[in-house]
Amino acid sequence: MIEIEQLQKTYDYETVLNIEYLHISKGECFGLVGNNGAGKTTLFRLILDLIRPTQGTVQIDGEDVQQSEDWKQTTGAYLDEHMLLSYLTADEYFEVLRNLYGISQHDLEQHLTGFEPLFNEEIIGKEKYIRDLSKGNLKKVGIASAMLGNKQIVLLDEPFENLDPTSQNRLKNIILQERRKNNITFLISSHDLTHVTDVCDRIVLLEKGLLKKDMKTEKEEMIEALNAYFNT
Repeated sequence: MIEIEQLQKTYDYETVLNIEYLHISKGECFGLVGNNGAGKTTLFRLILDLIRPTQGTVQIDGEDVQQSEDWKQTTGAYLDEHMLLSYLTADEYFEVLRNLYGISQHDLEQHLTGFEPLFNEEIIGKEKYIRDLSKGNLKKVGIASAMLGNKQIVLLDEPFENLDPTSQNRLKNIILQERRKNNITFLISSHDLTHVTDVCDRIVLLEKGLLKKDMKTEKEEMIEALNAYFNT
């Protein structure tokens, strides 16, 4: 599904990411963890072709992301609030996306119905511009938009940040349901080791741009290994 080879990103002679090889299979829930500056967001931006690598390739379904745009039809992402149209209300924003993706009004409504517990009656039907939403509600809009339009791959950067505990649990349920129902491949970057191990069956640890651990074991074993790493 996603294949990364000899991928490097260098700024002013400092290499911030250097991954020799990484393969992410279809339907996998892939967690990415590491301290600040580890290269997590850089990796996501390279996968999405938002920045160009110094060398190396990222392929989605066999297509180089720099050479083709076909992958964009099936790949969704929410990295930060700059990906939203802040001058629209949430309803207007979802309508823009509906037209952009060519989906029906019914399909949009069905999609948003699945997010009602997460939205908690604070998003839809409110005459409030996206720029005026709380950080948590901004994240909820971004995550819902990332999954809109029959996406097969979804990248979420720190999705649990700024959410209250109830919303965090509701989001975990949505991710697990979408993966089970639609076999979506999720890539989730998070500082929260508990939440990421709750939803991901594979965890990759980055340190200063290097892949230090690639774990696909029982949840308890991953938590133990991660706690041991971050407590040293």
